[in-house]
Amino acid sequence: MPRPTELPWRKPRHELLLLVLVGVVALSPVYGINSQDASRLCLSHALVHGRLTIDGCIGNSVDKALYHGHYYANKAPGMSVLEVPAAEATGLPLPSRWHWEDLHLWIVRVLSSGIAFLVCAFLVGRVAEGIAPGLGGLTLVTFAFGTLASSFAAANFDHLTAGASGFGSFILLWSRRPLAAGLAAGLAVFVEYQAAAIVVILGIYALWRGRRMLGRFAAGVLPGAVLLAAYDWAAFGAPWHTALNYDDSRFRGEQTSGLLGTHAPNLHSTRLVLVGDRGLLTTSPVLLAAAIGLYLLWRRGVKVEAVVCAFVAAAFFFAECGYFNPYGGVSPGPRYVIPALPFLALGLPLAFERMRRVTVLLAAASIVASTALMLTWMNVYSYPGTVWRQILVAAYHRGDSLLVRELVKNVIGWAGPNRVEAAAILCALVLTSAAIALRDAPPLRR
Repeated sequence: MPRPTELPWRKPRHELLLLVLVGVVALSPVYGINSQDASRLCLSHALVHGRLTIDGCIGNSVDKALYHGHYYANKAPGMSVLEVPAAEATGLPLPSRWHWEDLHLWIVRVLSSGIAFLVCAFLVGRVAEGIAPGLGGLTLVTFAFGTLASSFAAANFDHLTAGASGFGSFILLWSRRPLAAGLAAGLAVFVEYQAAAIVVILGIYALWRGRRMLGRFAAGVLPGAVLLAAYDWAAFGAPWHTALNYDDSRFRGEQTSGLLGTHAPNLHSTRLVLVGDRGLLTTSPVLLAAAIGLYLLWRRGVKVEAVVCAFVAAAFFFAECGYFNPYGGVSPGPRYVIPALPFLALGLPLAFERMRRVTVLLAAASIVASTALMLTWMNVYSYPGTVWRQILVAAYHRGDSLLVRELVKNVIGWAGPNRVEAAAILCALVLTSAAIALRDAPPLRR
């Protein structure tokens, strides 16, 4: 049986600078109103006033549940709870009074998903630097800009928060802090129902380290699980009834079938997830190198932790390939895999170490495509011919192209630049962060 390994933990060179650059870029977009915003923040407003129902607030939003004649958020309640302080501090009004690109709403998003994004980037960079000294910064930048993570940093979805909590739980278990790990895992499932898959896998990991470790981990998970069960019981009549069981959108039939709308993987969904116009291999081909890197991590002797990361990534990937709506409506891609991305990213440092040239090329392609999505996805329903075709069109035709026409607003624009100029500034910062990280990398082995 493989022996436990010590948590590799080391500060990358220029870590603070890279995190600042990553944060400035990914947190700058001011996306338009999304149904996710209304559902979550209507519940935040209701909680402040001692209610669970969101009647009179949700309006025509599709993201709602209907139970006994009343409307509820069709989400786990965690994000709504976490967003209460920011919503109250900014004086965020009800959705009927929001502007399309609302500053108050942007602040709330940044103080929830934005913080989770930075936590993920920080943790990935620290562990990656411990695995392969000198390559933590490059891994941090690649994870931040070369995956879907950047597109959700300033958006009101629960995936990054669940991912940060679940990955943080894994890091705490690895460092033999099971109670704290359990608390983080409980937060993950309180934020997103699907994060229960991470909790189960981490529970097995804790058991492998000993029954005492599992007991403390389970004790830590308990508060989050109890809070979620209490909410579901109070709102929907039983602790095992989730909000998704009472979905009131046009997808109600699909959403309430299978396991939270998920069945066995099918060809249509798998094609969209992998090679659709915003598929994982289309926009983040560096994830292939990350998967190989997890195998290299296993070969290096970090066997159990590599297997844990692989199982988390596989669980979310196969669930995504069996979900009836892989992109989840208006989104930059197969967003339900996001909680698994930090786990998969731990394969990147060894991929950079052992396959430097190939991995750098894949990372560069991923950063270009993912940045294009980050700057446009809220305004684009689909990318004809894949996002790469639209990138080429933009390179040749500039203003007369989908990507340029549909650029989202970002906070740099408030200082004077127009949307094209502001997007160019962000792209320059992405290039700067990548150049710094690549310069910090050790020389290639001969």
